[in-house]
Amino acid sequence: MLPRYGGSALVYVLVIMFVVSIIFSAMVTFIVSQLKFSFYQAEREQAFQIAEAGIDWYRWYLAHETAGKTAQQIQEFWDSVDPGPYGVGTPYEVSYGGGDYSISVQKPDPGSTIVMVTSTGWVNQDPSAKRIIQVRFRRPSWSEYLFLSNSFMNFGTEATVYGKVFSNYGIRFDGHAYNTVSALPASFNDPTWGGNNLQFGVHTTVNPADPNAPSYPWPAGTVPDRPDVFAGGRQFPSPAVSFTGVTADLANMKTQAQSGNGYYFDSSGLGRRILFNSDGTFTVCTVKSANSNTHAISRYYATSGSGTCTSCSGSCATNYPIPNNGIIFVENNAWVDGTINNDKVTVAAANLSGGGNQADIYIGSSAANLTYASFDCNNMLGLVAQHDVRVLSSCPNNYVVDAALLAQDGTVGINNNGSFGAKNSMTFNGAIVSYLEPYFVNGNNGFGVRTYNFNNNLLYCPPPYFPTGTQYSIDLWKEL
Repeated sequence: MLPRYGGSALVYVLVIMFVVSIIFSAMVTFIVSQLKFSFYQAEREQAFQIAEAGIDWYRWYLAHETAGKTAQQIQEFWDSVDPGPYGVGTPYEVSYGGGDYSISVQKPDPGSTIVMVTSTGWVNQDPSAKRIIQVRFRRPSWSEYLFLSNSFMNFGTEATVYGKVFSNYGIRFDGHAYNTVSALPASFNDPTWGGNNLQFGVHTTVNPADPNAPSYPWPAGTVPDRPDVFAGGRQFPSPAVSFTGVTADLANMKTQAQSGNGYYFDSSGLGRRILFNSDGTFTVCTVKSANSNTHAISRYYATSGSGTCTSCSGSCATNYPIPNNGIIFVENNAWVDGTINNDKVTVAAANLSGGGNQADIYIGSSAANLTYASFDCNNMLGLVAQHDVRVLSSCPNNYVVDAALLAQDGTVGINNNGSFGAKNSMTFNGAIVSYLEPYFVNGNNGFGVRTYNFNNNLLYCPPPYFPTGTQYSIDLWKEL
């Protein structure tokens, strides 16, 4: 008689079916979870694209609202309240591409060039799948250049430059540049090269010298790279930088100083002596007389009644707190020295009332440096002159200047009257903007050793109300 196996087979079948069902259930669960994850990822990607669309829209909005406007008009746009700028105070929400984006904006502080925009995107099918993008928009400041000029600039073989250089005319550069050297023209006649041979907008005579520039546009390979001179590269032709717009900037500075964002000083005397103190104050005296050649101050007016002083002290001096993120505006010449300690301030000197000469700024009128307590965004000084910014012969033999200097219609340089004399060295940390070619040596006059360092903090923390471009661009992007 044959054995019976039916009961055992059934058990085996049940065990196998149970195992298969577990595996199948796990597979179904895995597939479903993967599908959900894929859908979620797709929705997150869509949310990301929606958030990006919000940033793109706000970029267009800023261009539409601010392009071509002066700094004062741009500040008025940000300060408007009825209606105010989109996203300021209250998030601005828009339906887009099967979802929504919400934009929140941190408007710039007075005098700042930075706007922070946060865009949150999500889809209607799953609002929890949000993506958040934060972007910093910035209007480029003129303080981003170590040298910026409307005129021809000539850098000798001893020049080592670590910041950006730009000229509206053309540049001969025979030193070593670690950042971009750029100029407006595609080619120009270099006056130091005979003036008869057309040269590249930025050229060098270092061996091997650049050849004469052919007709623009140049054939491929015509402009050599020359990394031995231009380690940061050279660019030309480049868009022009207009110095005429500084007039509107100066007018805005005057308005800001008169409306509570600083101090306004009228055209009394020959101008004002301004000395920054390390305790967060500045001392002001009204200049009565100064040498017409050396511009050395000889006497000051008393603050009340009659009388004069030979030094900026006592009855001729007044102390004020430094207007942090503000303006000190002088409707006349200004003599500026001292130390900036945890303050951001701009001194502007301009005669905007009509009549009289354009105003100058003089530095180095005492045997002390013009410096910062530390190099960070909390220590910034801008000096903006309607005409010249001049270093006086009374400056230290080894002079240190920490500032962003701007001469709208004149030059930044030594007081070249033949009596400046020979100084050992000048160390400059900041930015130089000069309508005419800046210079700190002329024959036997000036500084024997000249070191020019760009202060990187000027990229993001320019001095208050320092001239800027009018177009916002993205300079920082991150996903939160």
